[in-house]
Amino acid sequence: MLLRTIHHKEGGQMKAQLAGMMVLAAVCAAPAYAADAKADMAGIKALDQHWLKAFTAADGDAIARLYDENAVLMPPGAPAVKGRAAIRDFLVKEAQGAGKAGMVFTFGDVSDGGANGNLGWSSGSYIVKDKDGKVVETGKYLSVNKKVNGKWMYWRDTWNADNPPPK
Repeated sequence: MLLRTIHHKEGGQMKAQLAGMMVLAAVCAAPAYAADAKADMAGIKALDQHWLKAFTAADGDAIARLYDENAVLMPPGAPAVKGRAAIRDFLVKEAQGAGKAGMVFTFGDVSDGGANGNLGWSSGSYIVKDKDGKVVETGKYLSVNKKVNGKWMYWRDTWNADNPPPK
């Protein structure tokens, strides 16, 4: 019906064929986009899991490889940390302190994310337990990711605790 109406009103078969090709292209592109979106989400979720593993091990080199050269880390109660090397140093110090105190960091059950082109994001919750397994902090995180040479990396990264700041 749409093609017939276009053909009749415009008086040209070429425009009707063009409209038909556009509809066909849109229908064919949808599955490819869905596959790309699933692959992007898998890559972003894997990035978060690599971060958790590197942080738990206080592995500075592994942590650094996860961040873009121009990334910015925005920790709570502290100035922004700019650049891969500075982020590495900051997070290694945090990870080593947590390890010495017997703290264990895990992600919560709820996480979300998305991607569009070379930008993506992830968000979720985290839990920190002491050496006895008691929950000492819960919070949430939000990361903006950037795909560089086919690899997802952190570009902006922040988190904060659910409990109010100490007085």
